[in-house]
Amino acid sequence: MYWTYVIKSQSTGKLYKGHTNDLNRRMKEHNEPGEDKRKYTHKDPGPWELVYSEKYPSRAKAMKREKYLKSGTGREWLKKKLEELSLQSPPAAD
Repeated sequence: MYWTYVIKSQSTGKLYKGHTNDLNRRMKEHNEPGEDKRKYTHKDPGPWELVYSEKYPSRAKAMKREKYLKSGTGREWLKKKLEELSLQSPPAAD
């Protein structure tokens, strides 16, 4: 199984879209210091949080979805989806 995922920098608010076969490992890599496997996210101090993910049966399908999310139409779809998800989140405790 593969994942298409979207993470958000807590320091800058920037979004990053990617795909992986191990979401937990990949999140750890994004938040580790250094730039081994983080060609884009190492430029942002983070930390990075997972804001959206989808599961796919093949790498090809996950890559296709990642490519869509990086397109203009995909960015608009994602913006609406993240707004919907934030409205569904319970309010923060005081």
